[in-house]
Amino acid sequence: MTDGPAEPSGERDGIDPVTLEILRNQLESVATEMGHVLIRGAYSPNIKERQDCSTALFDADGRMVAQAEHIPVHLGAMPDAVDVVLGKEPKPGDVFVVNDPFAGGTHLPDITLVSTIAPDDEVIGFAVSRAHHADVGGSAPGSMPPGAREIYEEGLRLPAVRLVDGGEPNEGVHDLIRANVRTPDEREADLRAQRAANARAETRVGELLDEHGSALIDAFDAVIGYSRERVESEIEALPDGTYRARDVLEGDGVTDDDVPIEVAVAVDGASIDVDFAGTADQVAGNLNAPLSVAKSAVYFVVRAITDPDIPPNHGCYEPVSLSAPEGSVLNPEPPAAVVGGNVETSQRVMDVTLAAVAAAVPDSVPAGGQGTMNNLIIGDRSGEFTYYETIGGGFGARPDKDGMDGVQVGMTNTLNTPAEAMEIEYPLRVERYALRPSSGGDGRHRGGLGLERTVAVETDAAVSLLTERRRTAPAGLDGGEDGATGENLVDGEPVPAKASVDIEAGTTVSIRTPGGGGHGHPEERDPTARERDRRDGKTNGR
Repeated sequence: MTDGPAEPSGERDGIDPVTLEILRNQLESVATEMGHVLIRGAYSPNIKERQDCSTALFDADGRMVAQAEHIPVHLGAMPDAVDVVLGKEPKPGDVFVVNDPFAGGTHLPDITLVSTIAPDDEVIGFAVSRAHHADVGGSAPGSMPPGAREIYEEGLRLPAVRLVDGGEPNEGVHDLIRANVRTPDEREADLRAQRAANARAETRVGELLDEHGSALIDAFDAVIGYSRERVESEIEALPDGTYRARDVLEGDGVTDDDVPIEVAVAVDGASIDVDFAGTADQVAGNLNAPLSVAKSAVYFVVRAITDPDIPPNHGCYEPVSLSAPEGSVLNPEPPAAVVGGNVETSQRVMDVTLAAVAAAVPDSVPAGGQGTMNNLIIGDRSGEFTYYETIGGGFGARPDKDGMDGVQVGMTNTLNTPAEAMEIEYPLRVERYALRPSSGGDGRHRGGLGLERTVAVETDAAVSLLTERRRTAPAGLDGGEDGATGENLVDGEPVPAKASVDIEAGTTVSIRTPGGGGHGHPEERDPTARERDRRDGKTNGR
């Protein structure tokens, strides 16, 4: 929206602009360093290689002050976890663990640690880390069973409980976790990495408190207020009105019936109200998404259409309100199954919200991206290993340039698992990993290409797939063509978008991910760009 970053102007909360900018950057560097500690210290490839984790700092009132730019679906939902912890009378030395989607979590594999920050024995804030653990129990390896009908099938459910109580580890909680997961040593190691990340935050904030004194606490308010004012200014520049869109999920893992998601985005002055009235009732399968997941997707869209240089914190979200009917797929009641809601429904919420605001900011919105995380889980039922990955695909073409090929889109931005790491850590062999030619929608600007990943499984195993856009293509925009739909294959035979299959050693599993939609009429494409695509093997001669 704006041409570049704007610096704070004038004194704010008693802090001059230069000092405020220094403090803001120092706080953000603490959140970023937390992420580095977590990734370097983790044991599982899902965290140390794919970096499926997020870190952030909160003030004593539970407001996000700074975050590392990690996983969008994690970060917008973190405040709910801190809100739950605030009700538990946290004290110095406490570390809470939570994954309950109905009380601060998103889905069970995402385990959040909330640690008090109390450098001088007074709680001044919280360090928060969230990481996707490769297994938390449940009916299938990887804890993402496609056919689950109740949350009890999806794994160990932890309300906010003290993992560390006043500095003393709660061994009972540790024992409970270990007894209910398939890979207990790996879980224990990853939780230690999260604790180390949170502890690093307390150390660094303590150093900042020594350096700046009470100005650091004042900076919490000042940074949040600065971001709120910047976002409000951006929203005010949007044309007032109500913008609507509708999209569907391709079944819920129990039936193949479409699950509609409808949104009305009302822009009024400096505020945005997002209403999901008309969205489907909660479903029998696991595509239900807690309201915190819908919040994450909406906040992501707001961030996408406003200046990306605005510091990401609680202030960015204060001008945004959101509602979804109770008992709907975006606000389900327990014991609904929800594991797919975090990974797949979040993508569709983002898609439909972005489609709605496209009418307000047509020059800022790309065509439809792949719209799925392409979740692939392979593990053996004895608990020897669990491999989990989300696989990239096509990014939608932008108004002024082509979409990106083979990237994570929307609510996740994890890396891939390198073939070498996969083959060292697991009884798997990567047979093919390549771009899918012609999978991006044609247009003045071409949609990004999807990927194909084929893995040979060298032992008997259970395979779970949670995917989307297998029959509903990523939409082109402004006359651009749709992207290609995805495909799932086991030994070359198609399997549904959401499936659980027991396989024998030697079986191959192939995921062909969707491409992005094109932007603008294809006949307007630059002939030089079209020839370059042909030369680079990105088309089949079109």
